[in-house]
Amino acid sequence: MAEANNSDSADLLRLENVSAGYGEAVVLNGVSLTLAPGEALALLGRNGVGKTTLINTIVGLTRLRGGTIHLGARDVTRHRPDERARAGVGWVPQERNIFKSLTVEENLTAIMRPGKWTLEALYAMFPRLAERKRNMGNQLSGGEQQMLAVARALATNPRLLLLDEPLEGLAPIIVDELLAALRRIVREEKMSAVIVEQSARKILPLTDRAVILERGAIAYAGVSAELAQDSETLARLLGVAERTAA
Repeated sequence: MAEANNSDSADLLRLENVSAGYGEAVVLNGVSLTLAPGEALALLGRNGVGKTTLINTIVGLTRLRGGTIHLGARDVTRHRPDERARAGVGWVPQERNIFKSLTVEENLTAIMRPGKWTLEALYAMFPRLAERKRNMGNQLSGGEQQMLAVARALATNPRLLLLDEPLEGLAPIIVDELLAALRRIVREEKMSAVIVEQSARKILPLTDRAVILERGAIAYAGVSAELAQDSETLARLLGVAERTAA
């Protein structure tokens, strides 16, 4: 089984030999990976291989069966999800989980913490939200709700941003807008991030490194730009056609 980098005290995120799942079911088997400050990681794999479980394990929502999780120098292995959030973990789940009975602005200010991601900074990153700041959450389109979910995670001014399939089910024009925002967040703002995505072609250009899961374990770990050119690995582990590897 491959590991995604060597452990280092300077790592922002470090998982060592993590096994986890739900109830009696073990989904992840001995996963070890690291993330440096300012680094973005693409978390790839076919459906059902454990990508969401890995994100949920970092958040603290699964049953941990073994291994350790560190955020910086802090061991958060036994910490509750709310404690991990306060330690700097920002999370955008597949379900988005925005407050639909609150306005866009209320969604952001309700959980905002001091830091660089002010209302002004968030509205500059997502102009659509500025235009709809007085709209209720349930009055937004699916794409706008996803933008709000990302902005809300940033509003907590996290050290680490976890995004679980942020592009899923969105119209192409919204995908392009959201990709442009994510590129600015991870490239220009240097936000440390783990991004789960089905489309390797879309997410590899945004990230520094990539991990591919297979059957709850790491089957590949390497540089995103190199994986984007590795048509054999993309086809074997992801079923990506050669023409999409460029």
